[in-house]
Amino acid sequence: MKAIVQDVYGPADVLQLRDIDQPPVDDDEVLVGVRAAGVDPGVWHLMTGRPYLVRTFGFGLRRPTVPVRGLDLAGVVEAVGAAVTDLRPGDEIYGVCESGSYAEYATARRQRLAHKPANLSFAQAAVTPISGTTALQAVRDCASVQPGQQVMVIGAAGGVGSFAVQIAKAYGATVTGVCSTGKADLVRSLGADDVIDYTRDEIDRHGARYDVIIDTAGNRPLRLLRRALTPRGTLVLVGGENGGGPLLGGFDRAMLRAPLLSMVTRQRLRGLIAKVRTADLDELRRLIESDAVTPVIDHTYPLVAAPDAIRHVAGGHAKGKAVVTV
Repeated sequence: MKAIVQDVYGPADVLQLRDIDQPPVDDDEVLVGVRAAGVDPGVWHLMTGRPYLVRTFGFGLRRPTVPVRGLDLAGVVEAVGAAVTDLRPGDEIYGVCESGSYAEYATARRQRLAHKPANLSFAQAAVTPISGTTALQAVRDCASVQPGQQVMVIGAAGGVGSFAVQIAKAYGATVTGVCSTGKADLVRSLGADDVIDYTRDEIDRHGARYDVIIDTAGNRPLRLLRRALTPRGTLVLVGGENGGGPLLGGFDRAMLRAPLLSMVTRQRLRGLIAKVRTADLDELRRLIESDAVTPVIDHTYPLVAAPDAIRHVAGGHAKGKAVVTV
């Protein structure tokens, strides 16, 4: 099968389109014929091995343990392992894979897959699992967003942010999106009640107003974020794309500084590392099929152009997510 493969960590130039063997299927796994695969900053982290923290999570200290890039996918079940009894060949599914999704075939654990939303194309479904699950867990689990609350989403036009705006609205919140000038119209179209253009105004322009802030951008000081929060508000830090050094990158805000500071303030400061699971993919399907949530696709690339897709997303230019079609 054809796949986008890397042998060493590095920039997108290390990626190559090759013919490799089809991955084997364990008892609890599903073989998926990939139709489309999502592209997000997490793929860049795994490609470059930076910050070095990501290498300690089992991805390989010196070189990638899994050579095929890509995590999100949507496609058709080709075969199932002996322990999988509720999926069958021909089912249309979406989720996260183990073997790399920038390939014609991929294997995924059953507990990280779900039936694809009926009203989505494969491309739309492929950009949903990681970003949609992260947004859902940020809004529902970390922040416990309630009807009538004031919610700010920083990075509102990005992969996670575009889902978070829509999910917070579906939960009954009044939502303010933070983005650049060129993305403001998109954020309004997602349902945001107000938009802050960060090239003109800072997020604390209204003072301590927001019950919840979901920060997907990763580069604002905690003191600034806290100034925009109510005295008992909740800050959810998603990822850590910017800042910090080569070891932790921007993740030190969420993993170290925010938890320590949360111990001495009435505000709740929480970092989130999401886990994709079937139950949340099913909840996303419900929201999508009810038209409360629609995935945002920025650009579509063929498999051979996956390196270009990663470069585009890593540059911070994407609205929503890019997608690779197979």
